[in-house]
Amino acid sequence: MSSPQFPASATPSSEIATLPKPRADAASLPAQDISAEVLIEKYAKGEELDIETLRLRVARALAQAEAPEQRAQWEAKFVEAQRRGFVPAGRIMSAAGTELAATLINCFVQPVGDSIASLEEGHPGIYTALTEAAETMRRGGGVGYDFSRIRPKGAWVGATRSSASGPVSYMRVFDRSCETVESAGARRGAQMGVLRCDHPDIEEFIHAKDQGDLKNFNISVGVTDVFMQAVEAGGEVELVHKAEPGPAQREGGAYQRKDGLWVYRRVPARALWDQVMRSTYDHAEPGVLFLDRINADNNLHYCESISATNPCAEQPLPPYGCCCLGSIDLTRFVEHAFEDQAVFDEAGFAEVCKLAARMLDNVLDVTPWPLPAQANEARNKRRVGLGFTGLGDALVMLNLRYDTEAARNMARRISEVMRNAAYEASADLAAERGAFPLFNADLYLSGGSFASRLPQGLKDKIRAQGLRNSHLLSIAPTGTISLAFADNASNGIEPAFSWFYTRKKRMPDGGFKEYAVEDHAWRLFRHLYGADTPLTPAFVTALELSAADHASMVAAVAPYIDTSISKTVNVPADYPYADFQDLYTQAWKSGLKGLATYRPNSVLGSILSVEPTAVPEPLRPVTDVDGSNQRLRVERLPKAVMASLRWPSRPELPGGNPAWSYMIRHPHGDFALFVGELPAEGPDAGLFGKNLPFEVWVNGAEQPRGLSAVAKTLSMDLRTNDAAWLKLKLDALTTVAEERAFEMPMPPGGEPRLFPGVVAATAAVIRWRCEQLGALQEGGPTPVIDAMFSREEPRTGTSGTLAWAVDVDNPATGEQFTLTLKEVSLPTPEGGQVTRPCAMGFSGNYPKALDGMARLLSLDMRVMDPAWIGMKLRKLLNVGEPLGHFMAPVPNLSGERRQQVWPSTVAYVARLIIHRYAMLGVLDEQGLPLVEMGLLQAPIISDKAAAATVRPQAGKPCPECGNSTMIHKDGCDFCTACGYVGQCG
Repeated sequence: MSSPQFPASATPSSEIATLPKPRADAASLPAQDISAEVLIEKYAKGEELDIETLRLRVARALAQAEAPEQRAQWEAKFVEAQRRGFVPAGRIMSAAGTELAATLINCFVQPVGDSIASLEEGHPGIYTALTEAAETMRRGGGVGYDFSRIRPKGAWVGATRSSASGPVSYMRVFDRSCETVESAGARRGAQMGVLRCDHPDIEEFIHAKDQGDLKNFNISVGVTDVFMQAVEAGGEVELVHKAEPGPAQREGGAYQRKDGLWVYRRVPARALWDQVMRSTYDHAEPGVLFLDRINADNNLHYCESISATNPCAEQPLPPYGCCCLGSIDLTRFVEHAFEDQAVFDEAGFAEVCKLAARMLDNVLDVTPWPLPAQANEARNKRRVGLGFTGLGDALVMLNLRYDTEAARNMARRISEVMRNAAYEASADLAAERGAFPLFNADLYLSGGSFASRLPQGLKDKIRAQGLRNSHLLSIAPTGTISLAFADNASNGIEPAFSWFYTRKKRMPDGGFKEYAVEDHAWRLFRHLYGADTPLTPAFVTALELSAADHASMVAAVAPYIDTSISKTVNVPADYPYADFQDLYTQAWKSGLKGLATYRPNSVLGSILSVEPTAVPEPLRPVTDVDGSNQRLRVERLPKAVMASLRWPSRPELPGGNPAWSYMIRHPHGDFALFVGELPAEGPDAGLFGKNLPFEVWVNGAEQPRGLSAVAKTLSMDLRTNDAAWLKLKLDALTTVAEERAFEMPMPPGGEPRLFPGVVAATAAVIRWRCEQLGALQEGGPTPVIDAMFSREEPRTGTSGTLAWAVDVDNPATGEQFTLTLKEVSLPTPEGGQVTRPCAMGFSGNYPKALDGMARLLSLDMRVMDPAWIGMKLRKLLNVGEPLGHFMAPVPNLSGERRQQVWPSTVAYVARLIIHRYAMLGVLDEQGLPLVEMGLLQAPIISDKAAAATVRPQAGKPCPECGNSTMIHKDGCDFCTACGYVGQCG
């Protein structure tokens, strides 16, 4: 064992010494409920209910590759290796030892040629490759592709005397196939698409996902050293292909080089590179792969060429290559965690590494293979990928801050120990079982590859004994396996993204169950030292670090990893482009094989960086000037009871809650309405002797657009404990008219009743259920009603009044309409006047369900405390809509001109209204009141909630909760609203 050193940049021992005496032992740390839940949902099979039973199944399955008389011995060792921290990859944990015809391999690379179906130079035709990829995904494997062989758009197709459609068009075919094929274990296939930087269609590829296309792909540009050198020198690059250009392209200057390749055009390298950087800054893609570095470092440089990676990019692979993965939890090897004598158990770690290498080698012999070509490729080279997880947490436990040189030195040392142990184990396996068939000691240990830089003692051993596996090391994302098997230790090489968050998991009845999800190091610290002890300086999260700090850790570890490292550089939304733009260039200079980044962004990820221009001063509150420029005025406000409005957040219900449902049948289809209820023993139940309704939502593909926003804002009204206010809201919806009236059966007997539209019909069903539960019973408190400055909408005289109007244009849905806010002047306590919106409406082409939302929000606008309407509007900002996202300017008072992709029309309308309140000096641009009135009670935040660092961030729609809040974190999809983790690891 060796103890880490603590230079000045690390946590000083004097600070560590101030920690109180541990109040508990680390071994007594209880398991998290979320770990058991993920284990059962994702990995357990049959009657398996605990982790030990699952580990035994996996160990027994992998021991089948051993000699029959030794299987029991190795089975025991394999179980022990798992107990000590080795976690085979998700496919192994879920399928090994089962009757599933599913592969134990996480990912593959699939070759794609240029023909439709013919085999060319070992590359199958496009549709043959598509079939092979579909079979691979059906069996549980993700697939990466290099599409560079496909001829450019407009290139000549001699056989049909036509023009080619280009690789991006065929990627769309692969995208739809991936969307359709559900792979083994009920997980969708993952895909990586690569195109070389010198392909003539590279610009179309860079921007292929800007408008939401290729949703089932990660994409990366394959970059060459020649290209990067041209970027550095400010030179041009040739965009080339072997396919003959079409007539128009030849007329445009395309020509053939002496080597036979056609030059379609020349472009400034720096301008093309800037497109890559702008796109990844705005949309989080594409990533980059440094192809020359990948191939120069390849141990098999003498017999293969690599041009693509698997979907999470931790394994550059040749055609039909696979990644057989497993990770070791580093936190298991930290002794005396958080104390000044904290050390890392190198000897114990090395022992587990050697066992893990043997287990992964066995996987290659016991797994079913989707394709014979994949089995043959694995048999000849026997690639495996041993890595680690929990690095960020282990460093915290060793009192090393992630962004310090001391932490990088420790990561280097851990990686070196893993490298040496894995190669020693593979050499010993070669002596026992034989080397991989393509092993050639002279070629393998020469040429500047990774193997050529191994310590001399290891090289001597390999030359004498051979090597069982061509490649041995890979650091992969470990999202779900970390949750299930490693107590939510930090993912892979990453620092912790957050210390605590709440996982809201959708249940079969449509409701949600909530789990506390705590980072392992954080919860261990709290377990040992209590909730009141300040965290040590080593506790630092991913978003607190610079992009350069993230990349520096990869650079520190990369020299010890023979394949690659999955690393997503997460930066905050306001991270300056000036600091971001050189990140990939520095990665290339540091010798990395690739890099990916994620900056929080909405559905398409964009905050476009453009130069701000001057705008007029924002409008200020005004009073009556003359008859032609007058505004509604309220002379005197009613006196409201202070602190009377309850903050209507959803209560925490760890045990779940019942929900009543009803099928709404309307002329354009059916959808389900749900009313969530608090059981009688709940904190607010018993008021009427029955369950208490506290939320409503709708579900179904045929619900009218905009209706979910009506349900969302009405849910907050259900939680106000004001029956008169709820009745007022439901009354406002009864006459919302749409295209045509229709009859619909009503509960309880199904008698038909005529309604002017779906909003009115939905409100009537909600009213019926509320009446059944006594939620509309009169005589109770009316805190919200009492806080209104006008129950009715203020009416104008014949001379009219001033109003604020703004146009909304959503090209994704074809909507063009005007939002209008009627405004009123209110007196202030200081004797002045303030202008406030008092009603809203729409005109033009818009979803008619928005009329219902307008009526509800108009009532909310007339509550005296603007914190109320601000709260309502903020909750609408993340309302997503399938295929309804669009790009529009971001309203702001600073004068900065930028655009953003909005998840729905509703979200944009809410943002515009908030902006108007900000123009009037009532709310800020985040929707929070500039002056507290004391009417609305602030939410009560528990100590645990205060520790949470995950806040909703704009992103892709989440398949679990439906919010457009799913980001890319640590190589995995992660929803910042409900905590959903995509299938990875």
